[in-house]
Amino acid sequence: MEKVWILMMLTMMGIANIEGAKKVSWRVHTLFSVECQNYFDWQTVGLMNSYRKSKQPGPITRLLSCTDEEKKNYKGMHLAPTFLVPSMSRHPRTGDWYPAINKPAGVLHWLKHSKEAKNVDWVVVLDADMIIRGPILPWELGAEKGRPVAAYYGYLRGCDNILAKLHTKNPDLCDKVGGLLAFHIDDLRRFAPLWLSKTEEVREDREHWSTNITGDIYGEGWISEMYGYSFGAAEIGLRHKINDNLMIYPGYVPREGIEPILLHYGLPFSVANWSFSKADHDEDDIVYNCGRLFPQPPYPREVLQLELDHNRRRGLFISIECINIINEGLLLQHGANGCPKPAWSKYLSFLKSKSFAELTKPKYVNAATLKMMEKEATEANIDHYDAGKPHPKIHTVFSTECTTYFDWQTVGLMHSFRLSGQPGNITRLLSCSDEDLRKYKGHDLAPTHYVPSMSRHPLTGDWYPAINKPAAVLHWLNHANIDAEYIVILDADMIMRGPITPWEFKASRGHPVSTPYDYLIGCDNELAKLHTSHPEACDKVGGVIIMHIDDLRKFAMLWLHKTEEVRADRAHYARNITGDIYESGWISEMYGYSFGAAELKLRHTISNEILIYPGYVPSLNVNYRVFHYGLRFSVGNWSFDKANWREVDMVNKCWSKFPDPPEPSTLDQAIQENVRRDTLSIECAKTLNEALELHHKKKCPSADSLLISKGDEKREESGTKKIDNTDVSIDSITNRVTTNHSEELVSVQKDEIPSSFRFWVVFLWAFSGFGFIVVVVVYSGHRRQRTRMKHHSRRRRSLASGFMDINGRDRHGRDVDL
Repeated sequence: MEKVWILMMLTMMGIANIEGAKKVSWRVHTLFSVECQNYFDWQTVGLMNSYRKSKQPGPITRLLSCTDEEKKNYKGMHLAPTFLVPSMSRHPRTGDWYPAINKPAGVLHWLKHSKEAKNVDWVVVLDADMIIRGPILPWELGAEKGRPVAAYYGYLRGCDNILAKLHTKNPDLCDKVGGLLAFHIDDLRRFAPLWLSKTEEVREDREHWSTNITGDIYGEGWISEMYGYSFGAAEIGLRHKINDNLMIYPGYVPREGIEPILLHYGLPFSVANWSFSKADHDEDDIVYNCGRLFPQPPYPREVLQLELDHNRRRGLFISIECINIINEGLLLQHGANGCPKPAWSKYLSFLKSKSFAELTKPKYVNAATLKMMEKEATEANIDHYDAGKPHPKIHTVFSTECTTYFDWQTVGLMHSFRLSGQPGNITRLLSCSDEDLRKYKGHDLAPTHYVPSMSRHPLTGDWYPAINKPAAVLHWLNHANIDAEYIVILDADMIMRGPITPWEFKASRGHPVSTPYDYLIGCDNELAKLHTSHPEACDKVGGVIIMHIDDLRKFAMLWLHKTEEVRADRAHYARNITGDIYESGWISEMYGYSFGAAELKLRHTISNEILIYPGYVPSLNVNYRVFHYGLRFSVGNWSFDKANWREVDMVNKCWSKFPDPPEPSTLDQAIQENVRRDTLSIECAKTLNEALELHHKKKCPSADSLLISKGDEKREESGTKKIDNTDVSIDSITNRVTTNHSEELVSVQKDEIPSSFRFWVVFLWAFSGFGFIVVVVVYSGHRRQRTRMKHHSRRRRSLASGFMDINGRDRHGRDVDL
């Protein structure tokens, strides 16, 4: 019987082994496409090192696109198993220079001419700028014949608009995918010719290259190959299983419980003060430069101290893992090149250590990682903000200073924010010097984060208050506990008319949305060339900004530094260079924003439908969300210019308001453009006055409150509270408000108080004075009767009286100081 059981066990094990052998016998081949350049050589070294470490099954082939001339001088033929393909960087028919077309052209050439392609079941197609963390097995990822698996590229908005309708007969089948592609070989053979032809077709459609149609941040048809892929697949009805977990960009935070198996370092990323961008190394010969590596990132133990949040810390570990694997590959490649053994260093020792080997051992997908995107998103091609998902959290911020000029703007913006339906919270970034903060009265006007003032630059002494905006945003990011995925940045001199949301205006990570500032002509001339290494990426934007929090964290420091840099460049203040009508460097902060974003190649979707200046003619059927009253505007003989109210305390002076604009019913209806323009101008001015009126109703006492005793006021003042990162005494704030209101009461005009009321006030004052005299006389009589009291009693009483007088004067003095 025992022998029978053993035989049965062996039989079952044999069946299991057959099943396992079936999967192992599936032949998988990995492809990636490059050109004969140093830029792709160091990427090849990094990818090949990760391929070996990850234990990716099957062979890997580099599709190397070179011209005959390039091949003569090329040094990197030994870097990877290579299949040479003709270069199509310069299109043989049109002469168009578009190197990205080499990817579909290379895959098609490999399918037609490689012997290996005839002995393959599954093909994994990657980009060169990727790091493999674990085995990529198409069947394990869920790929099937007729259903390839791909990563999600949500920014391919052309799948939803006229672009898809023009370039495929099945626009409803267009999938927003790319990056990682896992194909059955039969599907790839059927699809590859269309991938190439659709890429050529989209590339030649120059009329539809614009960012608002393609989502291409450069607006130059650079992602035509990606659309060639999606449109080619749609043309033959090849639908994808879309996975948004398998691949991650270093610098991003992985979802809880997700283990990405592919890193795509196509965007800049940073850890603390260290950063890396592949674009900075487009001509780098680091593969052939013995002993040279990329700047080392922080060590793992340093990362543990940088971030307390477990998941954010995982994101930082992924970032350092990416660059460490590239550096390890370079180190090994230098040895293979015959370089001398490098001198010992702590970092080299770390790369060779068991600890590093343990940290970079193969990762394997888990159930959460394998989960595909929601069925609705996959089949209906809904963008990142589809109706079935909860919308991301938003936080709105605006920057001000400790002056009454910004206070009335704050009152207007806060009132409009409450009316607009804007989701999420709002924070005022308040920049104050210590002296200004002691005198400031407007602490309660908005939820506030306090920021040290940089109006007077601490290093140069330059007076430039506009620099407070980027400095405040950076301070807020570093010191506040922010629970939001997207940040909306406004100016104080704005009135909101409706919600500003990333899902409506198609903002996404890596692709902020902003409003046009066409007068920033420095983006087109030597100013951009002087202040950014990527002048072609300079966007003329400002005003309203919708940005992912991760992008803002990477960008904020550059915004500040570039502002300082442009401000210091006095030689280029001229109007014909900057567009600044004052020629005083006053818009340096705006250029700091554009140049900082260009430095990261952070391209914007520019929307003309978010903001309008009062006084401008609105476009038909556009629901503008923001008034920006930075410029003078008028309706007939009435006008408003915020500069005229710079020194007027509209908030603390009770019942102050701006001159009322005309009523809409009085407008001349002859020219409808003028009617639409003036109606919006009136709306903006009325909203400001409504905000002031509501503020005064809350803060200013009515006539009946004139008799409130000082003692009652004092009883209402107690305790301290902490506002954001600054401790502020409630006593000090309330005392300032009370003192100010008392001063206002003295200045109330007589015709605002009824005459009968004034009579009774005078009568009560007189009666109180008479009663005081009587009390004094009576008290004096009693005192004379006690003149024979003992000496030591008189002395004790006089000392106590003196002590109380001193204390009384001391308390009064502190009240006055406050």
